[in-house]
Amino acid sequence: MDATRRFSGGKAASAQLRSVSPLNTEGWIFANPDTGKPYWPGRIQENWLVPVAEKVGLGRIGWHTFRHSHSSLLHASGVDLKVQQELLRHADIRTTMNIYTHAVPAALREANSKVVRLLLAVQVG
Repeated sequence: MDATRRFSGGKAASAQLRSVSPLNTEGWIFANPDTGKPYWPGRIQENWLVPVAEKVGLGRIGWHTFRHSHSSLLHASGVDLKVQQELLRHADIRTTMNIYTHAVPAALREANSKVVRLLLAVQVG
């Protein structure tokens, strides 16, 4: 995760973000109010990512696990593959699909159930 990446959205998006998180003098959005700089990834992980993951029963996860989970949940939610690739900032869409995106258990069960229903329909008919 690149915590130093500057926001490059359009004027409307920038104005909307500024309304909820005013830009500091250096132009950062969501900057640390004490330093005026972006938070370090380790600080974000310890203060927000790990506590939320522990609260929902995932345990102490890091950025790598978070990226895999994020990609898999985006896919399970029907998010377009190209959008997933851009959100994860992968240069090659194959990285997104072949490495980061995993089938979630509910999707596996649903797919298997469809095959079972097809086979049962043939057996009964």
